[in-house]
Amino acid sequence: MSQHTTLQTILDGLMKRYQERVPAVNRILQLMQTDQLIHTLDDIENDHIAFRTLGVPHLGIQSFEKIFLHCGYQKRDAYHFAKKKLDAFWYAPPDDRFPRIFISELRVGDLSQEAASIVRSYTDPIQSDPVDDLDLDDGAQVDEFLHRGLWRTPTWTDYQRLSAESEYAAWVIYNRYYLNHFTISVHNLPSPYHTVEAFNQFLERHGIALNDAGGKSKTSPDGLLIQSSTVAEMVEAEFGDGQGGTLRHPIAGSYVEFAERRVLPEFSELPATQVTRAHRREGFEAGNADKIFESTFSTQTGKASASSSDV
Repeated sequence: MSQHTTLQTILDGLMKRYQERVPAVNRILQLMQTDQLIHTLDDIENDHIAFRTLGVPHLGIQSFEKIFLHCGYQKRDAYHFAKKKLDAFWYAPPDDRFPRIFISELRVGDLSQEAASIVRSYTDPIQSDPVDDLDLDDGAQVDEFLHRGLWRTPTWTDYQRLSAESEYAAWVIYNRYYLNHFTISVHNLPSPYHTVEAFNQFLERHGIALNDAGGKSKTSPDGLLIQSSTVAEMVEAEFGDGQGGTLRHPIAGSYVEFAERRVLPEFSELPATQVTRAHRREGFEAGNADKIFESTFSTQTGKASASSSDV
């Protein structure tokens, strides 16, 4: 199996489960077709996908990135989020048909002793890097790995304790390596929907709730990268009760992001038909990403209970 075929198998598996788990994805895609923003799903460029990890021995970025480095991705810029206790890198794809990848990691050692101990009670039984046991040329095996539990099902009590200090930690302890979001490149859409501002209006007109942390549109200092995102949809989650039974509670799942990468100034005179990825703003912006993370936080999900009422 070729490297690109393996990668496509992995990406297809991620998107299949993501679409099943995040109803907003199919709602948005259907709306885009109904309103003729696109003719087929192939008209959509996936700007990037994102994953969350825990910075503990044998896991975290140093483990997870092996999957995509093996598939030809190249590690690029580092980002740091002091308040949220996160580090991250983005990875450039081997071919423009594939999405960029953004992988973040919680600095577990920077949490309070109680919260760090809770996280490690789940991850300490992992005594070797699980990615090293995979055949990274077997896309189906990698896909299965990304969607199975690496540790025991968390208790509701532990989830709540983590959430009180780090909603990121709580999200990962339950959701593990589930795809956190995929991103629609709006600059490829037809006018007037080819800007984040206009696309946000389109979404809200159809009742889609947007993350408004830092404003609904998050813009890089150079003005060339504009991003927005939906509020994560709630999923019914099953937890342990600490006594051998189970409890069910709604928690934040995944969401959808939107990105507008503007043409770099040196290519401003280039005809639109000749513009490619290479001519647009590349990479990410820490200030934008910091607020996008909050799409799964209760400050956002609490506002979205009626978001789909008229969709």
